[in-house]
Amino acid sequence: FLNKEDQVDDPELLELVELEIRETLDNYEFEGDNIPIVPGSALLALEALINNPQIKKGEDPWVDKIYELMNQVDTYIPTPERQTEKPFLMAVEDVFSITGRGTVATGRVE
Repeated sequence: FLNKEDQVDDPELLELVELEIRETLDNYEFEGDNIPIVPGSALLALEALINNPQIKKGEDPWVDKIYELMNQVDTYIPTPERQTEKPFLMAVEDVFSITGRGTVATGRVE
C-alpha cells in the first residue's frame, strides 16, 4: 500500500515513488515488477468510515482503495495448504502467568 496519495499533487511523483519501490524490491531479489502496489490514503479512508460506518464499496474513492488493496492481497498471496489430517503439534516458545486466567503457553503450530 502506497500511503498518503492524497498529499501528492503530481501524479508523476507517485509513479516515481512506485518505480523506486519496485527497484528496491528487485535489489532484494523480490519480483518488483509483479508485486501489486495500491496507492491510497489510509487516513482519508478511516475518516470516511468514521463518518459513515455503513459505507459501501463504490461510495468513497479512498475506501475503494482499501477494497482494492484487500482484493490484491487475496489474489497475490496464496492460501497455504493446511495439513488437517495430521495431529495437532505446537512448539511452545513461551509461557505466561495471567492473573485470573492461569498459565498460557504461546508458540508456533506446525
